[in-house]
This record gives sequence, C-alpha cells and structure tokens, in this order.
Amino acid sequence: MVQINRYFRALMTKRMDFEFVRLTAETQLLPFHCADEDLNHFLMEDAKNYSVDLMAVTYLLIDKEKQQIAAYYSLLNDKVAYDPQQKGFWNRINRHIHNNKRRRSYPSVKIGRLAVGDEYAHSGLGSTILYYIKELYARGNRAGCRFLTVDAYANATDFYRKNDFEYFTMLDTLDSTRLMYFDLKPFKDSLEQGV
Repeated sequence: MVQINRYFRALMTKRMDFEFVRLTAETQLLPFHCADEDLNHFLMEDAKNYSVDLMAVTYLLIDKEKQQIAAYYSLLNDKVAYDPQQKGFWNRINRHIHNNKRRRSYPSVKIGRLAVGDEYAHSGLGSTILYYIKELYARGNRAGCRFLTVDAYANATDFYRKNDFEYFTMLDTLDSTRLMYFDLKPFKDSLEQGV
C-alpha cells in the first residue's frame, strides 16, 4: 500500500495555506488549470450543476496563499454489481465477503473526477487526495460503502494501480476509460492494526 499518510501530514504542515472547500452554487471559482481539458471544463462548467442536481459533490483544495485551486475531486454514489459475463471477477470479490453477507451488488462511492493543477502535478498531491478519500470512507463512513470505483482515463490507470486500485475486467482494455475499484475493508483493517 502506498504510504501517503506521512506525506499528507508533511504537506499540510508545510503548507497550512491549503484548505478543502465543498463546492456549492455560490462558490466563486478561483483559477484552475490541468493538462486535461475535459477535467478543466467539468470544474468550470459542470461541477456546480452536478451539485445543485444532487448528482455529485465536488471538493476543492484551495491554495490560499496563491488564491488558486490546487486540485479537486468529485464523488457520487455507485454500486459494484454482478455481471454474468464476469464471473471470475465476482468470485474474487465474493471471496472477501462473509457468506451470509454476499449480495448481487455492493455499495460504493465513485470518484467521478480527480484533477491536480499543472503547478502541483507530479508532487504526490493526487495520491495524497486518494489516501484522504480512502481514509475518510474507511474510518468516517456514514453509510455503507465497501468499494471506491473510478472510470479511469486510459492514461491515468497507472496512477490508480500505484494507489492499489484494480481492474474490474479486461474487456475494456482498448477503451478510452477503464473501470477500476478499491476494496476499503482491507484498508480499514490495516488502519485499525496500525500497519
């Protein structure tokens, strides 16, 4: 597992001018730009509408000193559901669920978007945010949530793999996005054991 917690604490200690802010319809958006125009467009044009329509919640990491958005992520509800064409995957998932708790679908939260601004790219900030989301749902979960999911852009799958996400299937290998997941239960267990 990527050891991000130490980095996160160092980053926040060093940069106390960072602040997480939940995006609302009234939020005045500060400047943001990353290498992916789709991610830029979502934040500037769509994120508020997703929030107003209760479709996704977006959180901004604000660099207060520079008065800009360093990164952002959006979350929405999802589920991991049984697919008869993917019995091998389903068997892998069910191996980690107690027999009397096995279902045809399991609750999850989807990372709809995750973007790090150009100035902060390759600093570990994206991995830090993923760790933060994992810890948030593993420790402070207010509703059932077993998995994190993401439709990762093909060029971002290595990033998610480095952060312990796995592929749902190999059927989407040639697609522009790959469906990936992270099982929160082993992560929660390791947090509780202090690993």
